[in-house]
Amino acid sequence: MESFVAQWVNDSDRTPQVREKVYLVGGGPGDPDLLTVKALKLLQKAEVVLYDALISPEILNLVNPKALLVSVGKRANNHSKKQHEINQLLVKYGKQKRGVVRLKGGDPFIYGRGGEELQALIAAGIDFEVVPGITAASGCASYAGIPLTHREHSQTVMFVTAQCKNSQENIDWTSIARQNQTVVVYMGLLKNDVLAQQLIAYGRCPNTPVAIIENGTTRAQRVITGTLGCLTEMVEEQQVISPALMIIGEVVALAHQLDWYPNNQLIQHMSKMKPVYKLREAV
Repeated sequence: MESFVAQWVNDSDRTPQVREKVYLVGGGPGDPDLLTVKALKLLQKAEVVLYDALISPEILNLVNPKALLVSVGKRANNHSKKQHEINQLLVKYGKQKRGVVRLKGGDPFIYGRGGEELQALIAAGIDFEVVPGITAASGCASYAGIPLTHREHSQTVMFVTAQCKNSQENIDWTSIARQNQTVVVYMGLLKNDVLAQQLIAYGRCPNTPVAIIENGTTRAQRVITGTLGCLTEMVEEQQVISPALMIIGEVVALAHQLDWYPNNQLIQHMSKMKPVYKLREAV
């Protein structure tokens, strides 16, 4: 065991050579300490970094100071670069035979359009490598004290996004609205009213616990808890801003019991509804 650990330490100390390819790197949910070791090493050796709007200044400060930083951020109704323009930039810098990092918030393969960007690189004959990151669902839920699964309350987890090419009429609301399921909603802030209305219409109880996590895993993190039927009211009263993640399900009621993050602002929205879910008291 000791020899294995020693070998791992020696291997981890080696700084990887950033080769002439594009590295699709997940930057995690916000806290720079949640970067993977490989992501950090690549950032410190990169020659070009194309980064998203959600990448924090603390993470950008870890990038090789000699690297060219290119902002390609997209936020709701405010895209500095359209997706086809980002693809073109990746191909442009990739063809220059430089070490290029495409830095995305969270994980690039979970609502990060990473697959689309790799398809553009393949079409241009450019080598690439993928470095996964901690996705927002996992990072934000952990820092909010909300286990995504729990044997007594949730046996399945579903990740959904409110931003998609297809019409909401094509969304399988019946599947999303199942009981005893945790639903994590990415980019749902602007469509919170539709989300709540549809889930309730398809059978989810209006008293289902809900959490909105704003600026998750950062020092500015806020967690507003309430119920599905009051989701829009929660957003408006607390003036929630992006980035914000929503978690819907019985496990949200554990947030007050499992709150551990010292910078967390945990806010209980006082719903007029009587809660129908009661969690077992801790032994």
